[in-house]
Amino acid sequence: MRVGIVAWMHESNTFIAGATTLAHFEEDLLVEGEEVRLRLADAHHEVGGFFHGLAEANIDAVPVFAARALPYGTVQAAAYSEILRRLETALDRAGPLDGLLVAPHGAMVSEAHPDGDGHWLSRMRERFGPTCPIIGTLDLHVNLSPSMVAACDALLGYRTNPHLDQKQRGLDAARLMARTLRGEVRPTMAGAFPPLAVNIERQLTAQAPCKPLYEQADAMLRQPGVLSNSVLLGFPYADVAEMGSAAIVVADSDPNLAQRLVNELASSWWDRRREFIGRMIGVAQAVDQAAQLEGPVCLLDMGDNVGGGAPGDGTEIAHELHRRAIGPSFVCLADAESAQQARNSGVGAKLRLRIGGKTDKLHGSPLDVEATVRGLYDGRFEETQPRHGGWTKFDQGPTAVVETATGLTIMLTTRRMVPFSLRQVSTFDLDPARFRVLVAKGVHAPVAAYAPVCKHLLRVDTPGVTCADMTRLVYHHRRRPLFPFEVDTTWGQ
Repeated sequence: MRVGIVAWMHESNTFIAGATTLAHFEEDLLVEGEEVRLRLADAHHEVGGFFHGLAEANIDAVPVFAARALPYGTVQAAAYSEILRRLETALDRAGPLDGLLVAPHGAMVSEAHPDGDGHWLSRMRERFGPTCPIIGTLDLHVNLSPSMVAACDALLGYRTNPHLDQKQRGLDAARLMARTLRGEVRPTMAGAFPPLAVNIERQLTAQAPCKPLYEQADAMLRQPGVLSNSVLLGFPYADVAEMGSAAIVVADSDPNLAQRLVNELASSWWDRRREFIGRMIGVAQAVDQAAQLEGPVCLLDMGDNVGGGAPGDGTEIAHELHRRAIGPSFVCLADAESAQQARNSGVGAKLRLRIGGKTDKLHGSPLDVEATVRGLYDGRFEETQPRHGGWTKFDQGPTAVVETATGLTIMLTTRRMVPFSLRQVSTFDLDPARFRVLVAKGVHAPVAAYAPVCKHLLRVDTPGVTCADMTRLVYHHRRRPLFPFEVDTTWGQ
């Protein structure tokens, strides 16, 4: 048996003015054939799980194609078309396949195809026909579409946020593929789409309100005939018709059972919909609280969430920390211009900088400060522990660390960098434990890295293209009615 492996992952924030280009994929991951195995087979990632699960079942893994770009704006039509062409060419080279393991993100939007993942998965089904099993994984921030469900025999969503179970979900998908090819099971999948947009602040799976929902899903897995299920929280920063929550149940040869159980899971979720409305604290209130708490305190900058596509140069929290001078504090800002100025001046130099706030007017004004250059670095670091996204190697470009007289340490990076690893701090001669406050530009993704060091984590309602308050965003294409936008929305099976 030969099973192909394909991954194409992008989380597209349609509220960003810039577009995701082919170069963004080339900078991150765009590989074919054996290079896929080399880059991902041992990663803490679903593709790593695919390889391990197929080896466990003595099935030949055929690495076909893998593409990934850091979350950003809508994927350009030309880029999407070119990547799809490369994927199909790679499949031509792969030869006959008995099954296909796929790893979409589930929230990719292209200019030509708003349901980007639904489109390419449908192309896979058209290519391989109705009898070839196509099984895959989904990020739990998927905006699930009926096209995705129709194109695949089974899709398994992550069950943790931060995403620490990606490799396990890939392993589960490969094992299900093996059972399917051996004729032990015949997966049948059903989806449910309650008209509910879950606030990003409410999406921590280890705590209520998500935890009881996942516990219910776990209990359902013990029922006879249930092969898998998924609770999918959605990605609110994609203005598409599919935006919102969804659930999946995969049953063995029983579509009626799958549909009945997924409706049951979605109905229970809908009954608790008001628990998924976000709870917000502003910048001043968050810094007030941090000043009273034992440090280190992590302030999670929700409006400038790099993992959701934001520019990473938002200054709202940095301005407040600089003004208040509550103790040693740390923030990382993507600002290639300031990083280069610091490099030109050299370690130990004092210089005037206008830091951050340069991408647009949504994320705060530049921070005008005098700072001392404390260190200059190439910006590369590695993470050995399982972390959100399964990433192990990072490159934020030439990096400078500067410090103001008020005790604010600012890391200036050339490229945007997701705060998924605390090695982003410790690699560059900084001790995270010495700071009273550390700012991480995310919501839940940084928790796995920062929680072991920070005694408190506060989610801060900052402005920006990933602002937690969805009502600030202007949607044109989302489904209507949709709770909580239309608070009187009703839904029944």
